[in-house]
Amino acid sequence: MNKAIVTCSLTGVLTDPKQHPVPVTADEMARSARDAYNAGASIMHVHFRNQQPGKGHLPTWEPDVVEHIAQAIRDACPGVILNFSTGVVGRDIAGPVACLERCKPEMAAMNAGSLNYLKTTSSGAWAWPPMLFDNPVEKIAAFLKVMQENGVIPECECFDVGILRSIAMLRAAGLLRDPLHVSLVMGVASGMPADADLLQVLMKYIPSGAQWQGIVIGREEVWPLHRRIAELGGHLRTGLEDTFYLPDGAKATGNGQLIEALVATARAAGREIATPAEARSMLAAH
Repeated sequence: MNKAIVTCSLTGVLTDPKQHPVPVTADEMARSARDAYNAGASIMHVHFRNQQPGKGHLPTWEPDVVEHIAQAIRDACPGVILNFSTGVVGRDIAGPVACLERCKPEMAAMNAGSLNYLKTTSSGAWAWPPMLFDNPVEKIAAFLKVMQENGVIPECECFDVGILRSIAMLRAAGLLRDPLHVSLVMGVASGMPADADLLQVLMKYIPSGAQWQGIVIGREEVWPLHRRIAELGGHLRTGLEDTFYLPDGAKATGNGQLIEALVATARAAGREIATPAEARSMLAAH
């Protein structure tokens, strides 16, 4: 079976660093990335946070800040592959585009369709105001144009089955080019559940020849699904954006612990771990 490419989702968006051990500053991001890199992660999926005191839970699209953090991670992790977030609500994509053009990461998330982003509490109240994470075709096409112009590989994030099925149509329409890289996002409350039975069904909708990975959101229940993804030949991602919990239910204190657990899960499924150089070669293969 092919080697597994391991991605660390370093920090996510909006999670409060006062409550959870998410890195924010360039030094924190670099140290956390280094721990994940040493544990086996070849790719760092990066959201960038506001650097002003007390505002570390908020995102930033300031190119100077983004470039500083990206360089700190590259310096700490020789040969690492950077994967930038591009997620924004609304049609204004100027911030993510400026960061892609300035920093030219090797990869970037390409949110491949729209989703009503919902969650309720145990009482039935909304956990946050209902929102539409809007990614119409025009917005997707604009992002893809910038990625292609800057040599950035799009990572097609699919939050539901319909979005996954759209990938082949985006390719047929000439918006996406081979090689394709598809992520199955499972565990978002209003998206695909973190369900191994569903995973088996999804396999037949992944476009032929595409590299694919699982992004599993949740608590300790995510780990059996990571194991199944590894068994089916998918690539693997975890980090403080996706979960705070280790397989035994203990709360992780950093990204290194989570990547160590993911690498152990992959090896238990008979998969070896790709080095950054091997991951780079696999991602470029047609």
